[in-house]
Amino acid sequence: MADSTAKKPMITLESLKQSVKKPPRICIYGDAGIGKTTFAAQAPSPIIIQTEDGLGDLDTPAFPLSHSFDEVIANLAWLATEKHDFKTLCLDSLDWLETLIWNAVCAKMKVESISDIPYGDGYNQAMIFWEKFFKALTYLRDENNMIIILTAHDSIKPITDPLQPSYDAHGIKLHKKASAKIEEFCDVILFATWQVTVSKEEKGFGNTRNRAVSTGDRVMYCDGAPSYVAKNRYKLPKLLPLSWDEFNNAYQNRGK
Repeated sequence: MADSTAKKPMITLESLKQSVKKPPRICIYGDAGIGKTTFAAQAPSPIIIQTEDGLGDLDTPAFPLSHSFDEVIANLAWLATEKHDFKTLCLDSLDWLETLIWNAVCAKMKVESISDIPYGDGYNQAMIFWEKFFKALTYLRDENNMIIILTAHDSIKPITDPLQPSYDAHGIKLHKKASAKIEEFCDVILFATWQVTVSKEEKGFGNTRNRAVSTGDRVMYCDGAPSYVAKNRYKLPKLLPLSWDEFNNAYQNRGK
C-alpha cells in the first residue's frame, strides 16, 4: 500500500509552465481565383504542397504535383526530417486532397467508388487518412515551428437548425466529416470573397428590390455568421482585406 504520509511535490507559480505561443493553423476557402494561394504565398518563407495545379504565375517554392495521398505524406515527412529554411507550409487544396484520400480508401477496400462501401463506412475509413495528415501537420507546427495554411474551395450547403427554418450557407467544399475536423483542427477559418454592397432600387409601381453590387475588393471574413463558416481564436476583426500583411498585422496586434 502506498505511504499516504509521503510528501507530495509542492506546486509553485515558478513551477507552472508558461503556455508556449505556437504558429497559427489557418484554413482559407473561397471561389477559384479569389486569391487563396496568393495569400499563402505572401506568408513567411512558404513552400506549397500541390494537390491541384493552381500555382499559375506565382514564383513560390513548391513540391511537384502530388498524385496520391502517399506522395503528400512523403512531402510532409521531408519537411519534418530534412534541414530547410521554410517557415510556412501551404497545402493547396484540401478538396483535391480529399479526392486523393478517397482514392486511397478505394484501393484499400478494393472498390471503384467510395460510395460503394456499405453504410457510408468509406467516409469513416477516410478519416483514418485525414488523422494521419493532421498528425503530420501538428508535428511541423509544434516541432518545426511552421505556420500551416490550408486552402479549399467554397460550396453552398443546406443548414438544418431545429430552432429556425433551414437556410443555405457558404462552407468548405469537403465531406461533412472532413469539414468538421478541419474546423476543429484550425485556429483560423477565413472565408475569402468579393466585397458586396446591397442597395434598394425601384421596380416600378411603388415596389423595390435589393440589388447586390461588387465593390471589386477582395476580403476575408474572420468571424462566423449564419451565411458562412469562419472563426478565429485570436479576437481578429470580423472583416479584413484579403492579404497576408493585413492578416498578420491583426494577428500580431491582437489584444492590444
